[in-house]
Amino acid sequence: MNIRNIFSICTALAAIWFVNPVSAQNAPIDESSPNGLIRSIVSDVMASIKADPEIQKGNIARVVDLVEKKIVPYTDMRRTTEMSMGPNWRKATPEQQTQLIAEFKTLLIRTYSGALSQVRDQTVQYKALRAAPTDTEVIVRTVVLGRGDPIPLDYRLEKTPAGWKVYDINVLGVWLVENYRNQFTNQINQNGIDGLIAFLKERNKMLASARPSN
Repeated sequence: MNIRNIFSICTALAAIWFVNPVSAQNAPIDESSPNGLIRSIVSDVMASIKADPEIQKGNIARVVDLVEKKIVPYTDMRRTTEMSMGPNWRKATPEQQTQLIAEFKTLLIRTYSGALSQVRDQTVQYKALRAAPTDTEVIVRTVVLGRGDPIPLDYRLEKTPAGWKVYDINVLGVWLVENYRNQFTNQINQNGIDGLIAFLKERNKMLASARPSN
């Protein structure tokens, strides 16, 4: 799958992550279970979107602030980046790893901005969690309902000392990490790890300079 298709998938992922028209803004986040966490984050973020006309217009600064406050604390970007790098992660220096995490995080946040203004009346159905109380790796499965066919959307979480964290997302059978791994590997094979960092920086500049579609 080429890079354009991957960014399109990530945009769809972002829009779906932010949908559920229930619950009040700033409601407490349920961190007691992985499915409770997903439910409450989605509800909280959706309420924030509906309360902020600037986000609906695609204001990138407001989107970044929203994601930093309400999404990033419940994600493990280091693990997401490490898995996306595959064996190449061990070849990167600590400084390169830090740069990769930062640029990849920025890329995902910038990708979110184009999707938020498109969120309207979608709803989410949550499937029963199939996991033992002692499990530290789980998948929370949901289905997004809106215009068109239902869209399966799954979240892969790990239990860390700081609580449950999301590190991968699957939409229509495609895991985000797997797709980025293919792209990262191609970039590294052609231009090395520094080349991948340069590619991510350039992509982030392009996304930052793009005007909202609304």
